[in-house]
Amino acid sequence: MKDILHPLCLAIAATGFLILVRDLGRSRRDPALVALAYTYCFSALSYAVSLTWVWVRVDGVLGVPNIVVPLAQGCVILVLALQATVLAHWSKPPPQARRRSRLLLVAAAVVIAAMALLFVLLTPATTRPTDFSLYYAHDPFFQAYVLLYFGTYSAAEIYLAHSCRKYARTATNRSIAFSLRLVAVGAVVTLGYSGIRIAAVIGAETGFTVDHLNGFAWACGDIGATLTQIGYLVPTLARRTGSAVTWATAHVHHRRLGPLWTALDRADPGITLSRPTPSAQDVLRGRSAHFPLLRRRVEIRQGQKLMRRYLDPTAREEAESRRRGDGLTGEALAAAVTADQIHAALVRHGAADPVDTPAEYADAELELVTTEDELLHLLRVASHFTPPPPEHRDAADARRTTSGARP
Repeated sequence: MKDILHPLCLAIAATGFLILVRDLGRSRRDPALVALAYTYCFSALSYAVSLTWVWVRVDGVLGVPNIVVPLAQGCVILVLALQATVLAHWSKPPPQARRRSRLLLVAAAVVIAAMALLFVLLTPATTRPTDFSLYYAHDPFFQAYVLLYFGTYSAAEIYLAHSCRKYARTATNRSIAFSLRLVAVGAVVTLGYSGIRIAAVIGAETGFTVDHLNGFAWACGDIGATLTQIGYLVPTLARRTGSAVTWATAHVHHRRLGPLWTALDRADPGITLSRPTPSAQDVLRGRSAHFPLLRRRVEIRQGQKLMRRYLDPTAREEAESRRRGDGLTGEALAAAVTADQIHAALVRHGAADPVDTPAEYADAELELVTTEDELLHLLRVASHFTPPPPEHRDAADARRTTSGARP
């Protein structure tokens, strides 16, 4: 059972660490993030060395039978302390959280040192990668080792389950509330693992056995730990997913505004202060499109102003009549008519034929309170916009003067 579930737990722990390690160097001021990253790091180490084939090789290299036991379980004690540290930083003021963190790490160091001493006194003589706990259940030093380790383990999991359940009730973020409840469930499940290990020691002295529950014990430990690891990872994944969606959406919006911006830029390159890099290169390099999108929005508006003297009132009337016939009303109608006006203005600009009494843009009276409102409106305009025919663009290119920046 151990060699079936441990690889899955190792994969989850390693994934969690790799997700967090990218920001570790620039997030030193976030102790909760640092503690969470090391939680996954030590958890992954504990699973990696506990795999049977790794266990045997580590024993062979170091020359100490079952040295993996204190190594792996020492990592687990650190994981428990770090998990409690994460909760402390999530739920308490920074000074109090720092004090709690120091106490937890000192306590973990004391427990690990005591476990190491008891293991030295145990001096196991044969490698037992699958049934170590059952094989040495009658040894008094091992009994003390088990009671120390699993007593600490059980107390930490009970504290974790209680704290997460309490904090989940007051959490306003849904992903955090869900993650805390999942951690609490995982902590309760792992108690089956520690309970069976403690029962094995008690049974060795009182005459009953729990050997038949060895596989169930490993299952409780691994399944509970997996739920706990996933629970801690949920808020990070939710935040990263939100950031990824925002990043991708900005690039999509930037691209959708492209034809409208290109047509206005061709008419008057002065609206563009610097030539943008190809969007495909920005995507491949992982660059954000937030600022380029902001700049493109401003440049389109500037282009509209420069085309203002080419707005034919007749063209607006015809566009409004046609778009109303298409069933458009309200903001959708204003966006479609504005797109038609820009098209007609670009054609007149290409023919160098300004209007004596220009019309207003159909969107001039729209209440676009926020930049997001304006962006959504321009996206609607861009969806209705069609560039002028090539002959008009070529005529404009031949007459214009280069007032904008060029590569």
